[in-house]
Amino acid sequence: MKNKKLHILVLVIVVIAELIGTKTFKIGAGNIVLLPMIYALLLGILLTPKFLNIAKEKEMEDAGSLISITLMLLMAKYGTTIGPSIPIIIKSSPALILQEFGNVGTVLIGVPLAVFLGLKRESIGAAHSIAREPNVALIGERYGLDSEEGQGVLGVYIIGTVFGTIFIGLLATVLAAYTPFHPYSLAMASGVGSASMMTASVGSLSAMYPEMATELQAFGASSNLLSGLDGLYMSIWIALPLAERVYKKAYKFKYKELPPVREEKEV
Repeated sequence: MKNKKLHILVLVIVVIAELIGTKTFKIGAGNIVLLPMIYALLLGILLTPKFLNIAKEKEMEDAGSLISITLMLLMAKYGTTIGPSIPIIIKSSPALILQEFGNVGTVLIGVPLAVFLGLKRESIGAAHSIAREPNVALIGERYGLDSEEGQGVLGVYIIGTVFGTIFIGLLATVLAAYTPFHPYSLAMASGVGSASMMTASVGSLSAMYPEMATELQAFGASSNLLSGLDGLYMSIWIALPLAERVYKKAYKFKYKELPPVREEKEV
């Protein structure tokens, strides 16, 4: 009950965002899809002390401490979705599983670029993955969300929520219009582990190929399911350790010295 104001604000934001609904805008060969999640994020920013000052510092601090709890609920929901879908996963093509090695690309390209731009350990959280909900939970558990790594993953998470859905929805339709990729392969590539990004991409493809809408949704959902299932383990065992090593090499290359030893904080 001590967070009553916070819960009321969140409820109002969710209701307003859902009432606005999904909006689609056609730009050239592509479609931009705006989902309620984007409106909710922007409304939340407007309530902060820097703008309308409706949400005070206390509500902001309390909201930050509740992120881990809400992510636990989301991961539990993912679990209930994955269980009944095991037969679909078994029948899926190996390509759906192998696509998770794309996480290595974000590390090899993103971490050196982030260090070059001046980021320190924030680059590990930001570039070890596409920084969606499971990855935020992983960084929160491993380093703490108030750490430099936590700041990095949350920054990319927010940017991905605001611009990621717009970017991937537009990219999918441009690729469908101007490349030889089959719509099924593009729908499969839409499942990057983000429900909002997958929905925007598959929604744009379905608008272009309405006769394939059901199949496109099935491929996108299966791919996204696999990304949520094995993508987290890929981050734990491969991407995150690799990000640590690439960060050390990139830091040494730029500053001609090893990075300072990370100070352990209570999580």
